[in-house]
Amino acid sequence: MHSKTNTHLTQQEFAEDHQPINLAGTRLAVHNHICAFFHSKEEEYPILLPFIKEGLERGEKAFHIVDPKLRDEHLHYLSASGINTKTVAQSGQLELRNWQDAYLLDGHFDQERMLALLQSVLNQAHQQGFPLTRLVAHMEWALEDRPGVNDIVEYECRLNYFLHRYSDPVICVYDLAQFGACVIDVLRTHPMVILGGLLQENPFYIPPDDFLKELSKRKKTGI
Repeated sequence: MHSKTNTHLTQQEFAEDHQPINLAGTRLAVHNHICAFFHSKEEEYPILLPFIKEGLERGEKAFHIVDPKLRDEHLHYLSASGINTKTVAQSGQLELRNWQDAYLLDGHFDQERMLALLQSVLNQAHQQGFPLTRLVAHMEWALEDRPGVNDIVEYECRLNYFLHRYSDPVICVYDLAQFGACVIDVLRTHPMVILGGLLQENPFYIPPDDFLKELSKRKKTGI
């Protein structure tokens, strides 16, 4: 059964529409915008690989956005977990994009363009017959010296305006060894969080209307 994309799913509707989605030792419920904080690849991949593999085994789409310098390493981790990366890539079930083909297209970050791209990716996958898309995005592109990257928090906040209409889980992966204080604001834009290897509802989450008002006030006051 295909995901419902036009209405907000209750937890019961989500459970009826899909097999359980397992992530970080927990079944993912209706909130599907997740920030995942890790200190190392050794901490990250044992959590994410079972989630990725489960989706591929069910015939779902995997859409990953990675640092181009780490693309081969990412594929190695997938292969080592038993995923035939060549086969799933050739079939279109696995789509792997570099930052320059997503967030940093034309050398800069445009949040409007990226929001439109993600909606297009999710819609096209459903149109192609995939029951679900599991999207994993590595976010260190925001540390690059590129125009627009400072809009990352506003972008993460605005994702919540449309992701609630989809069942597809979207995981934004942050390397805590590289990010500084901005992760506090990033945390507040995600209904769910993986921290210390555990998935949980985020008690610090702020709805987008409220958070965007706060960001606007900060810009005006310079705080």
